[in-house]
Amino acid sequence: MSPVDEPTSDRPPRTDVVQDLGWGRILFGQTFPDPDTLGEVMRAEGSGRRDICIYLPHPHIFVTQHAQDYFLDPSYTYRLDLTEEIQPRIVPGVTVREPQGRDECAAMNRAYVKNRMVPADVDLMWHNQTQQVGVLYLIAVEDSTGEVLGTVTGLDHVELFDDPERGSSLWSLAVDPGCTVPGIGDMLVRHLIRTMQARGRAQIDLSVIHTNDRAIRLYERLGFTQVPIVAVKRKNALNVHLFASTVDLDALNPYARIVADEAIRRGIAVTVLDADAGLLRLEHGGTSIVTRESLSQLTSAVAMSICDDKRLTRKIVEAAGVRVPRGHVATFDAGDREFLDEVGTVVVKPARGEQGQGITVGVRDAADLDTALERAGGPEATVVIEEQCPGDDLRVLVIDDKVVAAAIRRPATVVGTGEHTISDLIKTQSRRREAATGGESTIPLDDLTEATVQEDGWALDDVLPGGEALQVRRTANLHTGGTIHDVTDVLHPELAEAAVTAAKAIGIPVTGIDLMVPDVTEPAYAFIEANERPGLANHEPRPTAEAFIDLLFPRTTAPPRAWQPGRPTDGAADTTGPGDAIGHE
Repeated sequence: MSPVDEPTSDRPPRTDVVQDLGWGRILFGQTFPDPDTLGEVMRAEGSGRRDICIYLPHPHIFVTQHAQDYFLDPSYTYRLDLTEEIQPRIVPGVTVREPQGRDECAAMNRAYVKNRMVPADVDLMWHNQTQQVGVLYLIAVEDSTGEVLGTVTGLDHVELFDDPERGSSLWSLAVDPGCTVPGIGDMLVRHLIRTMQARGRAQIDLSVIHTNDRAIRLYERLGFTQVPIVAVKRKNALNVHLFASTVDLDALNPYARIVADEAIRRGIAVTVLDADAGLLRLEHGGTSIVTRESLSQLTSAVAMSICDDKRLTRKIVEAAGVRVPRGHVATFDAGDREFLDEVGTVVVKPARGEQGQGITVGVRDAADLDTALERAGGPEATVVIEEQCPGDDLRVLVIDDKVVAAAIRRPATVVGTGEHTISDLIKTQSRRREAATGGESTIPLDDLTEATVQEDGWALDDVLPGGEALQVRRTANLHTGGTIHDVTDVLHPELAEAAVTAAKAIGIPVTGIDLMVPDVTEPAYAFIEANERPGLANHEPRPTAEAFIDLLFPRTTAPPRAWQPGRPTDGAADTTGPGDAIGHE
């Protein structure tokens, strides 16, 4: 399938052109001679999808005549003239290419979901990749691991409908928020631009929501300028925050937003009681439940108190047969040092607390132990000293006594550029994590970060060589810049059983069980703690919100997400919109 460089004159122009991208369809408005036909096609939008009609002549008239159905999208349209050569962006160790199988299409989907974008069906994506020369998917792949770091989609308008303007467009730019490599979004866009230039295209357009400042800065830096083109969308549950202000979901953090999105998708009424606290009231069929992120009225005060006190959690789960590391409640005397000498390396943490606060990992000598005990609260607090078990930090999400997701959590890490100091790299990575998580994840530049850097022989003012990775925090907590990596499909059954046993022993319907594991495919583990309010959004695209709403409102049914050739796709999580979100740049 070789690309067509010029419009073909020996065949009639195509009309009523629609390209399905899975999360929704692109309707090329200039190809619809009959507005009534366009209206019929737009009304056939699948449930949970977001269709976009662009290049429609006189869109304001169309919307005015169908005000109950459609609205003008509050997005900017940007255009880049492709007559000027653009230089490629080279990122060492990363290659941009087309996906080579359904597994890489699924990895693209994960990047969409992590950026709160509507996911597409993998079979449809692969169909487009192999059968539609007018659709161009690009992925940025880490050479050493094969991990998909980001993706962008291009549409070739000449291939799709012999566009006389020789145009093209960019959609669905997304970079994995956990990516530590800078420049991926810029690299993907430049590669797409150069590809369209090689095909002889005259221009490339994109649509970006007006509030997405980070994406807009990237596009303007590359030379894109605004053009007076307006897109039209259908009024539906996914788009309600774009055309109505009855429920302000944008003020919610990602952990409450994912719950609100799934509830709205099922027709459950959502009232934001306190956006800062993530407090929602969900109502359906006479049932009303208040939630705070993944915490609901179904979690008892007793279960919460057990999770809140790490000493008590250990006792409860150990009595149920769950393996726990050797532990000691700090006495702030020689007994603490004797326990350290006995086990070798310990973790010191306050008995009560969350989000990694006050925890010190890897304590090996008496001086560090004294510092860690003070950090955990000192003699005025109850402090737990535990044997440090080798392995990775595994979070297992259990909802209604079933494992819904599992992920390895890794401490914050920066990658050297050969030009920037470690301090600058930490600040840059922290800004990326903060933007990607709605402010939930940042890397503190504190004494613990400095000590972690010094352990590897570096100082914060040192310049880290290009490509070299450096761990800058000891704990893998997401709130201190840690990243999360899904392992649900390879989780050993005994690890899943241990997590469910712990949840049942505590008597909690929704919990994140933390285990230390040498290998997620092996049965060895040590229980660390239980979290009564785990972040559901951290495990996307696993169906965490779906399972949570199933628990709260078992009579509701989520719209299906499967796609089959010849019929519309149903179902998708709410998002900022296709083409709107990038995780990094």
